[in-house]
Amino acid sequence: MRIYGIVKGNHINMLKKIIVINGPNLNLLGTRETDIYGTVTLAGIAAEVNREAELLGLDVDFVQTNHEGEIIDKLHEARGKYDLVLLNPGAYTHYSIAIRDAVKAVELPCIEVHLSNIHAREDFRSRSVIAPVCTGQISGFGADSYLVALRAASMILGD
Repeated sequence: MRIYGIVKGNHINMLKKIIVINGPNLNLLGTRETDIYGTVTLAGIAAEVNREAELLGLDVDFVQTNHEGEIIDKLHEARGKYDLVLLNPGAYTHYSIAIRDAVKAVELPCIEVHLSNIHAREDFRSRSVIAPVCTGQISGFGADSYLVALRAASMILGD
């Protein structure tokens, strides 16, 4: 059961809503290049994010798609429905001007998240075209990158 508000005094404070959008190949976490991405599955990360979100008083939806247009659609749908976006665009990080434009257009705080340190990898992976339109970027902490980003989101959305 999802809780949408917490009673404080005589009024209800609505929980801040966050959407976590995951891009291509992240559905293969736990089995794909475990030396780089680790052995935790995306479902495992989602479970940890949901546990941490509950402790922080946040409401989180967690989605994954391998399709650029679906990421853009999720970003568009987030407008007016969510307070913040956590985005792991996967390989689209390095070249998707369309996702960059969608992040900018929806005018929501957005934190870019990566499991690996993209700045310590191949040259083509070290540049994000999306980061300049995001509030910030968290990378290099493995599955914990999502938890660090969620804590940053909590600070950004703090009362």
